Amino acid sequence: MNITARKTTSEMSNIPTVLVLPFPAQGHVNSFMNFSRKLAENGLKIIFVNSEFNHKRMMASWEESKDSLVESNIEFVSIPDGLGPEEDRSDSKKLIVAVSRSMPAMLEKLIGDVVCVNGNCSRISCIVADVSMGWALEIASKLGIRRAALSTYCATMFALQYSLRRMVDDGIIDCNGMPIQKGPFQLSPSMPIMHTDQIFWSKVGDFDCGKAGFDYMKRFTQAFDLAEWWLCNTTYELEPKSLSFLPKLLPIGPYMGSSHSTRSLGQLWEEDLSCLNWLDQQPPCSVIYAAFGSFTLFNSNQFKELALGLEFTNRPFLWVVRSDVNNSTKNEYPDEWHANLGKIVGWAPQKQVLSHPAIACFISHCGWNSTIEGLCNGVPFLCWPYFADQIYNKHLICEELKVGLGFDSDEKGIVSSGEIKKKVEKLINDENIKARSMKLKEMLLSNIAEGGRSSENFKKFVKWLKE
Repeated sequence: MNITARKTTSEMSNIPTVLVLPFPAQGHVNSFMNFSRKLAENGLKIIFVNSEFNHKRMMASWEESKDSLVESNIEFVSIPDGLGPEEDRSDSKKLIVAVSRSMPAMLEKLIGDVVCVNGNCSRISCIVADVSMGWALEIASKLGIRRAALSTYCATMFALQYSLRRMVDDGIIDCNGMPIQKGPFQLSPSMPIMHTDQIFWSKVGDFDCGKAGFDYMKRFTQAFDLAEWWLCNTTYELEPKSLSFLPKLLPIGPYMGSSHSTRSLGQLWEEDLSCLNWLDQQPPCSVIYAAFGSFTLFNSNQFKELALGLEFTNRPFLWVVRSDVNNSTKNEYPDEWHANLGKIVGWAPQKQVLSHPAIACFISHCGWNSTIEGLCNGVPFLCWPYFADQIYNKHLICEELKVGLGFDSDEKGIVSSGEIKKKVEKLINDENIKARSMKLKEMLLSNIAEGGRSSENFKKFVKWLKE
């Protein structure tokens, strides 16, 4: 167990302390970090609980920022995730099994140690748990601590997770969480019509992996009802039907952190800031930004087609290629590839990139954080989902909001370089998509302006924390 240096002076004694617990994966950690900053800005003290593995990576990725974060009342602690240092945390089944086996007991011990070390000074007022860590709500209830659940994915996916038993009873999925019959379904008349391909836990790998995810959620989803608040990084405009279906779920988005800070917070990879200077040298609305999150992997053929497709557009591009992608899959750039117009980085400061005037479009895996960040900057999407909730997010972007396009794969499942070039040109020349993107940006940002609906919901939550 690791606890960073913390304030113990009497001046902290009257500040409510909120313990926040993200699922140990990049997208969840990043979302919770931005949420924690908003709480700290409103005068609350935060204890941010990471896995030990992710804690070390996050501290290393922004070493120079730690002092300012301690001053902003955010403290960092860590507990083991149950895996060894060299074990593969991209193996979803292995991670889920280890988390459920190891972290509950360690969290309960941590809470006791915090109180024991600091007395009433750091008495935890509330635990905000990731909906993927529902077991923490059971611990909070057992210890008499107030409770809130925060969804790091969209409201529609939260509604799916909350409706597991109903979906089994209605014959949509079997007892292993797998769709019984492929096709459309509807949780209720007030919910959007969905397709079984969008059931996210069935899209995280093979059968065993999907079943492990389903069993994990089924075990802890019932704990959601122990939470006094359900919160989600979304807005009424994005998901009116799903929020109507679950009126307890309050939208408090979009929260993304500042796009003006030197480095983004909550990142497990060190950001290459040189791309910002490179963007400054590009014409307005000219650059294709391609980034696929922390899990996406391409086979060698697809990797080469993507490289060629970006080059064939004859436009400047910024492409994020994680170091672990080439290390694990041995991907190589095509022999005939030059990338004269492009820049490749291992990890990008995405909020700053998407807000840059040089960006023309976003080729994205459609993770929820990336979706929110792109929408809030009015950037049109080219959607390339990899797994899980990203499948539905693509549908939301392309079919519901109509601010993006998807790619079509060939008979071998490959998105060709020609398809990439064709869709880039189609998107960039579509003035209707551009206009809708800018209009949606204005609507989303109005939610967090003074008096906006998300802003008012967040204020109510903060007021409750301070009572």
